[in-house]
Amino acid sequence: MMASLTARCRCGSVELEASGAPITSVVCYCDDCQAGARQLEALPNAGPVREPDGGVGYLPYRKDRVRIRSGAELLRGYKLQPKSATNRMVASCCNTAVLVTFDDSRHWANVYRARVIGHAPPLQMRICTRHRQAGGVSDTVRESSGYPFRLLAKLAAARIAMLFGVLAK
Repeated sequence: MMASLTARCRCGSVELEASGAPITSVVCYCDDCQAGARQLEALPNAGPVREPDGGVGYLPYRKDRVRIRSGAELLRGYKLQPKSATNRMVASCCNTAVLVTFDDSRHWANVYRARVIGHAPPLQMRICTRHRQAGGVSDTVRESSGYPFRLLAKLAAARIAMLFGVLAK
């Protein structure tokens, strides 16, 4: 099992720890992720959230493996619509996107890859690429125009592991 990963906002006031290995490592190009990223990038003095081709990099972790070490009171949630279950958590001190949480039964939280201190785990897949902007990257990372079975299987396996209290990966 991988040790822990640290992510923090640009000024260092908000820091979180994710223990163990992430469920996967992904860049998402869906309409909501791109719209949410644009919303956050429009905040005063905010840094970039999207990659040059419009994708947003995430490290999904089981909720029980993510802990805010400092600055929890500085986190502000942003939603695309008031009834949305998705909360894009921003450090209000420097308007840095650090984490995505959900109000519904989803059992994971997404750490923004760009906020990882040191090296983020290698990228495993690009999803919803049908929404990617022109000028995409050329690498050997798996791509899917939607939500691939491999991703759904990894999320399901993580849910089962949580239900049975499994600590390993």
